[in-house]
Amino acid sequence: MSGVHDLGPRLASALQRHAGLNGRVEELRRLTGGATKTTWSFDLLTGDGRQPMILQQTPARLPSSGPSPGPSFGPCAPKLDAAEDARVMIAARAHGVPAPRVVAILDVHDGLDRGYVTARVEGETLGRKVVGDPALAVARAAMAAQAGAILAAIHATPTQQLPFLQHLSPAQELAVYGDLLERTGFRHPALEFALQWIRRHLPTAWRDALVHSDFRTGNLIVGPEGIRCVLDWEIARIGDPMQDLGVLCMKTWRFGGAPEAGGFGARDDLYAAYERASGVPVDPARVRFWEAFSNLKWAIGCVRRGLSVRGDGSPASVELCAVGRRMEEPLWDFFQLIEG
Repeated sequence: MSGVHDLGPRLASALQRHAGLNGRVEELRRLTGGATKTTWSFDLLTGDGRQPMILQQTPARLPSSGPSPGPSFGPCAPKLDAAEDARVMIAARAHGVPAPRVVAILDVHDGLDRGYVTARVEGETLGRKVVGDPALAVARAAMAAQAGAILAAIHATPTQQLPFLQHLSPAQELAVYGDLLERTGFRHPALEFALQWIRRHLPTAWRDALVHSDFRTGNLIVGPEGIRCVLDWEIARIGDPMQDLGVLCMKTWRFGGAPEAGGFGARDDLYAAYERASGVPVDPARVRFWEAFSNLKWAIGCVRRGLSVRGDGSPASVELCAVGRRMEEPLWDFFQLIEG
């Protein structure tokens, strides 16, 4: 990995090699950091003008014989490596999905971590602002219908050129998350009940499709006109498309907004737009199952974060401990949902 002082020149060289862009990197600044991904914003100044871009760096994925969920802010899930992530975005964008426009996919010859460069899209991503900022009121009025149409396009995206995508049935996802909880050694009656409920209500029939798996408020770039871009494709897979509608309707990801679709719109508007765009009827029972399962996944994710430790066995951070305490929120939402 290069140091910050030579990141700009190496990045400029990589863009010249992969995309034929000759320019100078300016305004380079780090946006986020973590164990799995680092994001930088920058401008590439070329003879044609200033091009706003994003660099995302991701460590190479460790080999695995099966699903191996890794840590992330959202629910744990099998992750794509950087090149795979980029290829999914390219495929989705080619099918009309507002995914980031991939400019270059980095490789070991660039002297940088594995990663990719995309065009930068301006807009709001913070969940509480998306659902509550008065300046985005017009956007919120349109977003449920926009989300339905976007999800229909995602689920219709051809996957023949994406052979690396994992194919996970509901039962396989349950096995993955049950194993994750088992490894923590943590026991809780509500978690055990939720696991059993999910096991008893596993869907028996569905139409496989590309699913984003984390399509929600916070992973959308929003402007005054509505949804501009869909971010965070790293846990995309082949599975039941109703999963994406369930995740979007999770109470956690409404960020305090009252409307059931992402905290910004009506569930009925989401369903109607999806059916118009896809020609496929929404199965409310399967959406409810995935909404419930997604609450359980996030509860398990909270447990894992809360129990994270350093090499010496001490708690990883106060922040992660605080996330662990939030386990009760998605569990409460789970019980409210299945009782309703």
